[in-house]
Amino acid sequence: MKYICLGYMEKGKFEGMSEGEQHAMFETCFEYDDYLRANGHWAGGEALQPPETALTLYWKNGKIATTDGPYAETKEQLGGILVLEARDMNHAVQLMAQHPALKYGSIFEIRPAADLNEMMKASEQRRRQNIAR
Repeated sequence: MKYICLGYMEKGKFEGMSEGEQHAMFETCFEYDDYLRANGHWAGGEALQPPETALTLYWKNGKIATTDGPYAETKEQLGGILVLEARDMNHAVQLMAQHPALKYGSIFEIRPAADLNEMMKASEQRRRQNIAR
């Protein structure tokens, strides 16, 4: 089963590290990512650019509206997404509990991925029926 792991970090904490500490952190994290890949647990992942580059989209007064920056005003900001293959939530927790980023102050939120395949197939069938009418 796939689990989405959202990695949060406190911006000031990372910026307060020396360049050597930042490199050491990334090297240990990338090394663990390699371990996850080698053992079939890595299903994907991406780092994110800083929150200041975000654009939040939402519906307001019958139309699309946007806001610069992240939606949530929090100290911790989403820094990346890791898609993990694990047997169950306990296994996902075991795998992520070993991630070195935790020792550097990162926080991981783990959520099971939703399987929308059946819902998408049903929707496709309904849409085809509507076109045929």
